[in-house]
Amino acid sequence: MVAAIGRLLRRGLPVTPATADPVLLDLRGIVARAVDPADDASRTAALDGTLRGLLARFPDTRYAPAARALFGLPPAEPGQNLTVRRDLAAEQSGHEVHHFRKRVEPRLIEKVAWELLADADRFTRSPMIAPRLAPVTERQPVQPDPFAWEVAEHEEQLSRLWSAIYAARAELLAVERLISLRADRMDILHTAVTAAWRWAVARAEAIGYTTAFDPDQDVDALVALTGWTPPLTGAQASRLTEAAGGGASREQFVHSLHGETGLGNAWTEGFLPRTPDLEHTPEKNGQLS
Repeated sequence: MVAAIGRLLRRGLPVTPATADPVLLDLRGIVARAVDPADDASRTAALDGTLRGLLARFPDTRYAPAARALFGLPPAEPGQNLTVRRDLAAEQSGHEVHHFRKRVEPRLIEKVAWELLADADRFTRSPMIAPRLAPVTERQPVQPDPFAWEVAEHEEQLSRLWSAIYAARAELLAVERLISLRADRMDILHTAVTAAWRWAVARAEAIGYTTAFDPDQDVDALVALTGWTPPLTGAQASRLTEAAGGGASREQFVHSLHGETGLGNAWTEGFLPRTPDLEHTPEKNGQLS
């Protein structure tokens, strides 16, 4: 794995069929993301996208710019060779080039390899994989038959489940992006509340789906696919889910939870801890709004 990443590094990103090692293309996370898992070009595109996402969220903040530059992402520029990228990466990390190449670069390559393996492991242990969709050019009526109705209902509920999961994931990503941008606190809090609503809707859909079609499935494992959320007690998670049930809109969700300051604090402060000088301002009262 480390050797495969090292070979890919010579050309850097974007990954091409010529630089994509079969070891990397066969990773579970790459195969799962490919539009056509049987097609090398599709898996190559999935590998490129996965690496870009990994480097964008590189866990070592000190060396994140260096890792991105080394693989050809900004602050590097397209077309730069490895020598130029290495010089830039060394500068970004604050090391002399020789020290960087001998001591730091191997650790960065190992870290990227480890992150890819961890990603593959998450897909291996994932409770469900989102169904693949194919273009439909002709109407496909549901036949008047109990079996056909059951199949259609299952696909309908499965689609609603994944729609809710992806909607929640989008809002959770939006919260993290706004925090990284140091956006206005009120904008972050507003988005965090939207994320709470979407997350609760996803949990309600997961409960409904597993109850009807897959009772052995772990609801919490399904909801975890949305991404990281602040830790909640079982009672708090159930209260959010209850408020989002029955197709509740965001406004209805917020109204249902009006005055529940403790629950609001548990969610919003998990993303953005309250600072002492802002603790008593009206918009920081912990209510979901």
